[in-house]
Amino acid sequence: MSGIDELKAEIKKLSAKATNMKMNLHDLSEELPVNWGNILTVAQETHDAYAALEAARAKLKELETA
Repeated sequence: MSGIDELKAEIKKLSAKATNMKMNLHDLSEELPVNWGNILTVAQETHDAYAALEAARAKLKELETA
């Protein structure tokens, strides 16, 4: 498997994780004010998931244009 193919597979996993975190954040918002103490944790995890996905996509773009 090439580096690009491996990165595409990783992006697929990161995308699924980011989508899952987005849904967790959405579900949390619907339950407010219950579990309001989890807002920062879930928001940070969602942010981190999307940051990792964006970084991987940028790396893929860089590899594909090189």
